[in-house]
Order: sequence, then C-alpha cells, then structure tokens
Amino acid sequence: MSTALPPRGRGTATNPHNRFAPNRSVVEDDGWFQEVPLTQGTEVRIETAKTIIARNSSPDIPFDRSINPYRGCEHGCIYCFARPTHAYWDLSPGLDFETKLIAKTNAAAVLEQQLSKPGYKCAPIAMGTNTDPYQPIEREHKITRRVLEVLLRYRHPVTIVTKGSLILRDLDLLAELAKQRLVSVMLSLTTMDDELKRILEPRAAAPKARLRAIRVLREQNIPVGVLCAPVIPMINDMELETLVAEAKAAGAQSAAYVMLRLPLEVAPLFEEWLHTHYPQRAAHVLSLVRQSRGGELYDSRFGARMRGEGAFADLLAQRFALAIKKHGLTQRGPTFNLDTSAFCPPGGQMSLL
Repeated sequence: MSTALPPRGRGTATNPHNRFAPNRSVVEDDGWFQEVPLTQGTEVRIETAKTIIARNSSPDIPFDRSINPYRGCEHGCIYCFARPTHAYWDLSPGLDFETKLIAKTNAAAVLEQQLSKPGYKCAPIAMGTNTDPYQPIEREHKITRRVLEVLLRYRHPVTIVTKGSLILRDLDLLAELAKQRLVSVMLSLTTMDDELKRILEPRAAAPKARLRAIRVLREQNIPVGVLCAPVIPMINDMELETLVAEAKAAGAQSAAYVMLRLPLEVAPLFEEWLHTHYPQRAAHVLSLVRQSRGGELYDSRFGARMRGEGAFADLLAQRFALAIKKHGLTQRGPTFNLDTSAFCPPGGQMSLL
C-alpha cells in the first residue's frame, strides 16, 4: 500500500485501476531518478449534456431528482462516495477524480427544455448530491449560477448542499428564491481543525468560511442547515457536538449527519490516506468502521448506509440527538417545506385554483 504524500492541494497521490478498463497499467521503478511534481494541475473537459435532471428512487434520501453541473470534484475530499462514478468515463476514481473534471456547459439550456415539457411534474431538485456545485471551477464556468437563473425564472424549488463558500456569489439569486420559498441550503461542515481540513478536503472552503456562509445566508433570510458529514470514527467524531454548536451559533436552523461511506474504490483510497496521515490510528479507525458495517468496510443497504449499525453507530445517533436538542435545531432533510405550487414555465399560465 502506497503511503506517498499527494501533490500539493490534492487528496490522494494515486490513481487506482478503473474497474471497467480491460487493461491495467502498473508503474515500475526503472532505476532512473525523476523529480516528483509538487503540484498537479486541473484539466476541464466540456460535455454537451443530453439530459440534466437525474432521477432516483432511493427510499433513504429526501429527493427524487437532482442536477450535477460537473463530473468529478476539485475539492478532492478523500472520503467522497462519488469517486467511483469517474470510472464510467474511463477515468480513475483517484487523482483523476480531482484533476480531470467534466463541465456540462449547456446544463441551463437543457434544463429549460426538460422543465418546459408538457408532462413535467414539479418537485424540489437537489444540487450537490454527487459533486459540489460550488467547487472552484464554478468560479470560471458559472454553470450553477445559470441553472439557478433558470429555476428562478420557472419558479422551481431547489435544495443545495455544498462545502464551498463561493455560494455567497449567488446571494442575489438565492435571496429572491427564498422570498418565494423556492430554496434551502445545507452547508457541509466536517471539522473545525484547519490542518485536518487541509488533508481531508484539500480545496474545500475553510471551516470558518463555511460558518460565515451560514451566517450571511441567514442574514438574507435564506433557510440554512448544517450537514455534519462524514462522521469518521477516531478522526472527527469527537467534534460532532462542537460542529452542531458552531453551526447553531452561526444561524443554522437544522442539522443532519452521515457516517463515513466507503463504496468500491473509495475504501482502498481511504485506507491509503489513513496509513499516510494516521498510521498509528489506522487499524482502530478501520475496526470501528467494520463494527458499524456488519464486518465489512461498506454496507450499501438502504437505511443502513447513511447511519451504520452496532454500538458505535448507536452511540453516534444518541450523541447527535442530544446535541440538536440542546441547541434547538430540527433534524430533517434540506427541503424546508418548499413551494411547488408556483411552478410555471415562462409564457405559461398559472392555475387559478
């Protein structure tokens, strides 16, 4: 198992095999010394999307449709459960996931087409479910902003999950959506430790920047909650009560948490990360994960995958319940009773009843 440090600003140093590729490449040392690059640049490819609204029927998530403007995520969170999806594009879930990104530049136009179809039935669209809509490349491409402009024009409700402070750029759109009960936001808060954030989520916003985002959003009367995710045994689980308290102080109205998920290629990447940064703690962390996942590193069953089972998972649930009760936060998803009745494609006629 490699314990090489990742390039500066990246979550991992390796590119595990793409499980769909027929051939496997193995790096061998030929004896010639080569300088390891200190940085790894970001490459953005353009995709012309045919559809933009993804559907799901999962019983343990509070939405049935979502939009992801980007494939891959520059934040580089080592634990990201979306990493395995990069294999579908003949890319590695490892370093490729953070550095070889795909931007759906026509997302807003395709969204208009889908929302304008006669049979479309309105329900909240979730953004930030797979990759972060406010990752750094959004600053240049502005796909998320254009999608929000369409949703506002159509009076369509949307929920957003992000760990990017770039969301404050779109305060004008979010405030207008909030006035019509068409938006709610969940800020993902993983740790208050800047050094842990640096190695766990290299290019995500700093903890204080996320708390500031909560504060500013609430000042504009935008519904905001905090998502403590993921909770990692012996890495950040001891911060759970602190995260809830800090979010409440910043203005958060609700809270939720998700236990660490390690599907497919995420498991070996996370194990490598542990042995690189916490070698003396790695065995204990993995043991607690297995205790909470039926002896495995991951349990994909609906209902169990978000929370885990067993003594550690039960204790975590109890601690979270006590924390939100103490601080007066509600425990619910990010929908905040959004209004679906106002949906009306431009040029269409709203119902009189």
